Amino acid sequence: MASGLLAAPASAAPTFTQNIGDVVSSRALPQEFWIPGSSSAEVLTYVTTDTFGEKALSTGTVFLPQGTAPEGGWPVISWAHGTSGLGDSCAPSVAGPALAERDLPYLGNWLAQGYAIVASDYAGLGTPGLQAYLDGRTTAHNVVDMVKAGRNYSDQLSRKWVTVGQSQGGGAAIYTARYATEFGGPDLDYRGAVGTGTPAYIEKLVSIGGPGMPPVALPAGLTAYVAYIGAALRYSHPELGLDNILTPVGKKYADLAETACVADLEEQLEGVKVGDFFTAPLASLPNFTAVLDDYMAMPEAGFDKPFFMGHGLRDTDVPFPTTAAYVARLTANGQPVTFRPYDADHSGALVQSQADTIPFVAGLFR
Repeated sequence: MASGLLAAPASAAPTFTQNIGDVVSSRALPQEFWIPGSSSAEVLTYVTTDTFGEKALSTGTVFLPQGTAPEGGWPVISWAHGTSGLGDSCAPSVAGPALAERDLPYLGNWLAQGYAIVASDYAGLGTPGLQAYLDGRTTAHNVVDMVKAGRNYSDQLSRKWVTVGQSQGGGAAIYTARYATEFGGPDLDYRGAVGTGTPAYIEKLVSIGGPGMPPVALPAGLTAYVAYIGAALRYSHPELGLDNILTPVGKKYADLAETACVADLEEQLEGVKVGDFFTAPLASLPNFTAVLDDYMAMPEAGFDKPFFMGHGLRDTDVPFPTTAAYVARLTANGQPVTFRPYDADHSGALVQSQADTIPFVAGLFR
């Protein structure tokens, strides 16, 4: 974890003189991490909001397509990346995407359609502090403020933008969709969103955790997500006292989750039981359920622009039934959602969805 600026509690954080979306510094992205078809790729350090509601720094990358920008600038996609880890070395602008073989061609297809892509690393991932993993509101700020930063850096970016994300980023994109107009303000023209592999109602699954629950080992990917949630929660909400009910095994993996990138963490968690992490039920912690709901529950109403969700029927990373239940609630609440299931796993749904999402997004900009 980076030291200095935001490693202290929020009350000790320094005062920023810059505004939200201001660019503090820039550097070139190593070319091996460029999206295919990019004409340039610059990493920005910019001002955003952290999990404590304070100004903080995030990094993120601006990718421009080839050719001449249209009048008003390239329309913008704010890409929300999937789980990469919490350690600074896991930031996509430092190490490239966690699943580069999937994400780079996918993003290249968007770039080829004539969109500029801005891609936040999220506050605390590559900057001081710790990433508030699955903290929807904070990540929404990071995603919106990356558009502001990109426009502050380059006059080739349009006011018109959408957000697109996968997995952790699918949740970030859909959460952002609820608040994008509010957070973006009058300087931006938000049009809609796409989220695939979107985690939903995960807080309900986490809340039942405790000794021996679940009694069997989950797939290592799901166990890694729990470890990341635990590490991020005890950083964002130390008042919960999560460390007080962690076993030595639980503390070991919560500590490891602060630095280990996702592939390494999954490998070390193979066969490990989440039920061995705790000495008491998580729900026994004072106010745990309310804090967790506020931290990560997905919004169910208040969306002002169309958004698309896609999910794989064979997804074992983010189980289909929980997301389908979320979509059912959105639909019952009259929200402007389009949903498509795919006969695919977690990554396969992202790939297959392009047949639907590329025309969907094109329609948002008409």
